[in-house]
Amino acid sequence: MKYWKKLSQDERKERIEKALHDNVNFSKDISLGYPASKLDSKVFNDDAPFLKDAPILQTYVANPNNIGCHTYGSSEKAFDGTHEIEREVLNVLAVDVFKAEPNSFDGYISPGGTEANIQAIWMFRNYFINNFDAQSTEIAILASEDTHYSIPKAANLMQLDWLKIPVAFKSRIIDKNQLETIVQKAQQAGKKYFIVVSNLATTMFGSVDNPEDYIEVLEKYNLVYKLHIDGAYGGFVYPFSNQQSKINFSNPKISSITIDAHKMLQAPYGTGVFICRKGYIESVLTKEAEYVEGMDLTLCGSRSGANAVAVWMILFTYGPNGWFEKVSILQMRTEFLCKELDKLKIEYFREPYMNIVTIKAVFIPEKIAVKYDLIPQQHSAENKWYKIVIMDHVEVEHLTTFIEDLKASVYA
Repeated sequence: MKYWKKLSQDERKERIEKALHDNVNFSKDISLGYPASKLDSKVFNDDAPFLKDAPILQTYVANPNNIGCHTYGSSEKAFDGTHEIEREVLNVLAVDVFKAEPNSFDGYISPGGTEANIQAIWMFRNYFINNFDAQSTEIAILASEDTHYSIPKAANLMQLDWLKIPVAFKSRIIDKNQLETIVQKAQQAGKKYFIVVSNLATTMFGSVDNPEDYIEVLEKYNLVYKLHIDGAYGGFVYPFSNQQSKINFSNPKISSITIDAHKMLQAPYGTGVFICRKGYIESVLTKEAEYVEGMDLTLCGSRSGANAVAVWMILFTYGPNGWFEKVSILQMRTEFLCKELDKLKIEYFREPYMNIVTIKAVFIPEKIAVKYDLIPQQHSAENKWYKIVIMDHVEVEHLTTFIEDLKASVYA
């Protein structure tokens, strides 16, 4: 690990205090030009004694703006401190977790995985337009039917066609023959450029696509493409549970990755991560943002620096070994659930390195689904699956209670 290590509570507190010291202090500094301030002191008391031992809450009250992309060019100098914190987070995730070379990437802490995925589609669409003089009608998105809804949302926003690849019902594996047929038909219809979204754990099943399936088919037909990995769910699990994984920047065909910190990392909601290789993010430069120091290269523009601090605090509280241990415990609990389901001959899907178990709906009585807040694939009578996500709060005793209820319903 080049950047990731475990820090003591005092070391973490000192680092965040330094970051806030390096930012503008709206309480003390004369700063007349910013359309921003600290949080309203009538509601958020910045002198509350508990704040001195709560670096993340201190940051929320200070209200830093992490607008821009801090891996590319200059940034707003008023918030240098929390911008540097964000760079430290990106170094850990891009280099230590996803195997990029130092200084070979750009990225930012986004307001969630949905925006990060849309950022990727927007960026690659503009890349094709700027570098190949492509027309929007010549660009298509390739992604499986299990892909997150942010992809059809991006297709709608960018006015691009989404070519939906079928998957096998039981294994959730991409149908490679169908993929090839769809690509052939798209090429015949005038599609020349492809934005591929390969899933590093789908939201419903935790299934992991093999990006080589897309690479092999597209290169067979000499087509131009860019490959994005949607690791919004699996990004903080799969690289640790499957340490032999090559779904990272060590694969030169992978150009960008999305991760969600507000899922497995348990950061506050509204905290995603977007990372891409150098040479792409400038495709989405908004030149009209002339009053912003540096370049506006993100979809959202202004965003809270407190989210970057929250991710930094979690990463450096655990360190790589502590995080591996946490993921391993969740894997053990998932194994326990699967073994109990096997005993009852209940059919389910589980990607071996993930902590999601998706059970066929025919085995789950509605009253059990309601009691345990199981998530259906569809909120309708046609639902075929319910999922269980083994998060930090889901302990073996909860799973045991669920199994006992399930066992009673099966035998009944």
